[in-house]
Amino acid sequence: VQLVESGGGVVQAGGSLRLSCAASGRTFSAYAMGWFRQTPGKERDFVAAVSWNGGSTFYTDSVKGRFTISRDNAKSTVYLQMNSLKPEDTAVYYCAGSTRSTHTGLASASAPAGYTYWGQGTQVTVSS
Repeated sequence: VQLVESGGGVVQAGGSLRLSCAASGRTFSAYAMGWFRQTPGKERDFVAAVSWNGGSTFYTDSVKGRFTISRDNAKSTVYLQMNSLKPEDTAVYYCAGSTRSTHTGLASASAPAGYTYWGQGTQVTVSS
C-alpha cells in the first residue's frame, strides 16, 4: 500500500491550502482514512478522519470550522481542505490509512495506533 501526499507549501496566515493523498495497492474505498501533523520534537497529532464512504468525519478541536476532510473513492484520494490557516498550523502533514471501515468515535479516530499505512508527509508552512 502506498500513500502519496501533495499540496503542501508556504501560505500567509488567513490563506488556504488543499492537501491530497493518493492511495494505491489495496481497496481504498473500504477503509477509513486520516490526517495527522507533526512538528519537530513533538508527537504526531491527529487532525481529521473520514469513514470509508465519507459519512462520518472527526476533527481535532483546533481545526473545527476551518478544515474539511473528504474523499473521492473513484480516484482513491482523500483531501484536506484547510482554510483560515494560522501559524500554529505549520507542520508536516501525514496521510494515514486504517484497517477499519469507520471509527466508533473521536478516541478511536485520533489514535495513531489505529492506522497501519502512512504517507511520507508534506510540509505546510503558515507565515504570520
